[in-house]
This record gives sequence, structure tokens and C-alpha cells, in this order.
Amino acid sequence: MGTIVVTGGTGTLGSLVTERLRAAGHEVRVLSRHATDHPVDLRDGTGLDAALAGAEVIVHCASNTRGAGKGDDVAAGHLIEAARRAGTVGNIVYISIVGVDVVPLGYYRRKLRVERLLEASGLGLTVLRTTQFHDLVAQVVDTAAKLPVALIPKGVPVQPIAVGEVADRMAELAVPTPSGRVPDMGGPQIRSLPDLARVHLRATGRSRRVLPLPLAGKTYAAFRRGGHLAPTHAVGHETFDQFASRQGQ
Repeated sequence: MGTIVVTGGTGTLGSLVTERLRAAGHEVRVLSRHATDHPVDLRDGTGLDAALAGAEVIVHCASNTRGAGKGDDVAAGHLIEAARRAGTVGNIVYISIVGVDVVPLGYYRRKLRVERLLEASGLGLTVLRTTQFHDLVAQVVDTAAKLPVALIPKGVPVQPIAVGEVADRMAELAVPTPSGRVPDMGGPQIRSLPDLARVHLRATGRSRRVLPLPLAGKTYAAFRRGGHLAPTHAVGHETFDQFASRQGQ
């Protein structure tokens, strides 16, 4: 198979996808603004034409997480245009989130816009939606634990999944033939966010009190209803307790 390009290839998911593809013997180009071989800025498309030359597959993991996804649709537009110019790209594999079409969170809405841009592009496309990574749950708890009492949204169920298991699936999908929207991936358990907060704090040796806090608004209501869950696709293996135990070692 020809060259595979990974956007966001230095991030939490993208770095693991890159490792798996290279271990399988594929030629992989990791795109980032600071890359020596393929410096690319998705914000304006700089460097994309050279980076995509001869590429057959793009694994699109890049996302502006600091800006809650702001600019992701613009970046997708540049990627689509460059893929068309390259003329060799048969499959764009995109990582999305379960519930982007149900939960009215700004970041989710932008992920949905990217899905729709890719669908309308006329290019080959594979979309995988997953539930939240264990790492994200831990980050939420770590942020809350900076206060004497950890304030955690009340009544929110979560179904976290191991990022390494998602990387395995993304690497499997990174083939020249597109698969369209593939079955969602969810973690093995659905637990309350306050419950998982206590698990993470205990595993990392912190005695913070967890205070479940009711919130307001449509986004909170959608999370409470479980719009971000995939109970019929609980295909993950590693539980959050296992993840937390490793973090505490």
C-alpha cells in the first residue's frame, strides 16, 4: 500500500495510530506545523500539497482542542481541497465522537460539521465515532481537583474507552478502500462521572471530596440523557478502574 498521512500525528490518538501503522510496515507521514519533513499548517493549508503528494490514505486526527474545535471545519476544507489536487487519496479516515448529532455542545457541533464536509466532498470516507477516552475523564477530574472540593457534574453517565483500542481500530481502517460510517466504539462500562472521579482520585493518592453539582442548560440535559453513550457498542476491553490503576503506579 502507498503512503498514509496522519494529521495530528503527535497527539494522544494520532501518535498511537502512527506507531501502529509503522509497526505494520507502512510508510507514514506525520503532519504538524513543526515537522522537519512535512511542515503543514491546517489553518491556512500551507504545506499540504507537498505533504499529500502520492498519498493514498489520510487519517485525520487533528483537532484544535485548545480552542474547543474552533477552526476544525476550516482545516477540513483545506485538507479536502489538497486531497482533490493530489488525485491519489482514496480514503480519509476521520475520528469523531458519539453524540455529535445529539449533544448541542459547540465542540460536538464542529465535529459534526467536519463529518458533513467530508461526506459532501466526493472523496472516499471512513468515519469512526467513539465515546470519551479514559484520558479525557482523567483530565476533567484533575482540573476539578485543583480546588479543595472537586465539583463534578451530577447525574452524567460516561462510557470511557482506552485510546489505544481506538488507535488499533483506526489503523485497521487506514486502507485505500473507504468504509463509510462504521459502527461506533464504546467503552466496556457505563458509570457516573462522580463515581469515576472518586476512582481516579483514589488511584492517584488524592483525598479530595467529590461534590456532584447539578448544572443547567440543554447541553447538560443531553449529557444526562446519555446522548453521548453507545450502550449497544460496548466493545472496549480496558475499564476505567484498570486505566486509573496504571496512572497511580
